[in-house]
Amino acid sequence: MRTPFILLSLLALVCMAVTTACSNVGCTENRNSIPIAGFYSSTTLDPITIDSIAVGGVGAPADSLLLRNKGSQVYLPFRATANETKFYIKYLQKELNYPQFYDTVSFAYTSVPYFASEDCGAMYHYRITSLTYTTHVLDSVAVLDSLITNLERETIRIFFRTAEADQPDEP
Repeated sequence: MRTPFILLSLLALVCMAVTTACSNVGCTENRNSIPIAGFYSSTTLDPITIDSIAVGGVGAPADSLLLRNKGSQVYLPFRATANETKFYIKYLQKELNYPQFYDTVSFAYTSVPYFASEDCGAMYHYRITSLTYTTHVLDSVAVLDSLITNLERETIRIFFRTAEADQPDEP
């Protein structure tokens, strides 16, 4: 009588081991290499939150809107099948919401296939090789690290021209 119980117990353990080995629960890493761009004041170099802004991909299929209205950072996904991705920045404030004030940021890069692990599989890393941008409202763009990996960190800084509030005159 003990033999069937032992066999059933062993069979249950084998089934649990097989189903556990086939899952991807072991992968706790981010599986996408997407650069994060933070917004900064070109005057103070401090992080800022922009109100009334839209950021999207130029020539991207379907809806490419990445940020609308308010934000201090934006994810800028690169296309693995291309060697360049462009993004537009529209300013939705009434005074600036004209095409002649919109800015574009363009990144040229190489896509590098990267095998993370058996659990996580493969992904792309990107190496930024050049950067161009317009300067209508934008002041400048800085790349902190040209290698874009799946680490969750800010690798790009976008500096906007900002006006500081007037300081009251001292008596």
